[in-house]
Amino acid sequence: MNNIKKPDNKEKKGQFRFPGSLLSPIGAFLQENLKKLEHRKKSIEKEDPFKDVTRVEVNASPDDDAYEQFGHARSSAIRKEIDRKIIQTKKALSSIKVGKYGLCEDCGNMIDTDRLMVYPEATLCAKCQAKREK
Repeated sequence: MNNIKKPDNKEKKGQFRFPGSLLSPIGAFLQENLKKLEHRKKSIEKEDPFKDVTRVEVNASPDDDAYEQFGHARSSAIRKEIDRKIIQTKKALSSIKVGKYGLCEDCGNMIDTDRLMVYPEATLCAKCQAKREK
């Protein structure tokens, strides 16, 4: 019998690493995106018609009330999406720091470089992302 041990998936997972010369500009790009996202979130929060506490005291017409409701729903939806992107960007920055950038956080396989070029904050391979979205 052959006594050679084949490496299991766990041993293969951490073997690939992008070179630091490539990660440095990616990290800088992600940091810049993070600043833009946080700035955008603040500006959206300012646009929310519900941020004004005095509006409760005003007896608004149904049209104004509907406009405020729509504006609040819009602001909330945009804020939720920005929050999701902020979290994703922070996760990608963390994976750079620990040396696991480019590896899927679910299966441990390498994320396709084409995917990373388009979506540098990706922490899941396309297959695992599709599974999560189902």
